[in-house]
Amino acid sequence: MLKGEKGAFRESPAQILYFQLVAHARQPIFYQAFGVPDTVVGRFDMILLFVALVVRRLRGDALSEDARALADGLFDVLFADMDRSLREMGISDIRVGKKVKAMAQAFYGRSTAYDAALDGGEPLDEALRRNLYASTEVDEAMVQNMAAYIQRAMAGLEGHTLNRLIAGDPGFVPPTQGDVDPGGEEI
Repeated sequence: MLKGEKGAFRESPAQILYFQLVAHARQPIFYQAFGVPDTVVGRFDMILLFVALVVRRLRGDALSEDARALADGLFDVLFADMDRSLREMGISDIRVGKKVKAMAQAFYGRSTAYDAALDGGEPLDEALRRNLYASTEVDEAMVQNMAAYIQRAMAGLEGHTLNRLIAGDPGFVPPTQGDVDPGGEEI
């Protein structure tokens, strides 16, 4: 947080954006209709997915110092939040550092996989199955529905301005029941 007028604290743009991404990732539809495991790991993976998509978008403004600063800040806020969460869960101080390091490695691995898939290297559904759905058996239609939603969300994000991201608006289209193919599980 930054110290503002009269000693009050205000959140940084990265903090505001991060908490919007967390709120987006926690929407029940992802866990009910898209089959994402409603577990600590599943929720962590959803947050990583949306942070990775925003960082990808920010890299599109590679020459912008503001974009670079926001991406770096988003990464810092993500792992400060993970550190805090681990401590709240009762993880000992000695183990927190190792767990956060493993989470950072997970972020980089997943981010690389999603980037490769979005760049056409492998189908997005395979990257999602290997990362987001790794801890569960999921109906194939749900994976396809999530891949289609991510493509739609990324298309909207790519048209989103840097100023809107700095203002804390991630620009993701909300998932709806319309994103769930009839072959997928209904809510």
